[in-house]
Amino acid sequence: MVSRAVTQLYDDVLRPSGLRVTQFSILATIARLGEANLRQLEYMLAIDQTTLTRSLNLLERDGLIERASHPDARIRAMKLTSKGRRALAAAWPLWARAQDKVLREWGTTAWADAQRRLAHLLRVAVKKRRPSRAQRRIQPSPARSGRGLVAG
Repeated sequence: MVSRAVTQLYDDVLRPSGLRVTQFSILATIARLGEANLRQLEYMLAIDQTTLTRSLNLLERDGLIERASHPDARIRAMKLTSKGRRALAAAWPLWARAQDKVLREWGTTAWADAQRRLAHLLRVAVKKRRPSRAQRRIQPSPARSGRGLVAG
């Protein structure tokens, strides 16, 4: 509930830019890195691949990002276009306005505490989502091992 409400706050403030907060975050991350591939964006933004791919396709369709050349053709790296840099520059003050509103309401100490706690929650959630090394190893087939499936 909180996540949806906060997202709506930022989306409402960003509306004049034509960007949603998720798109803004993707553009800002790509701008900070210069270029980024899917894995980097998934990790840095904690966005699942399906949602990220859909957002990247929309940003690419709208001419805000483009594929960057990469030595490994299997890796989809993206960079901002000049249109994307202009869109990000126009959206940045709007995002800052939303951020200032949150900071005024909560105060910087409460915000810092919330950031620390949410970062911990994110680490826990991502750790649970990613399989451990043992889980990633190929398990023997039940037929070959003579045992049933083992719950992970």
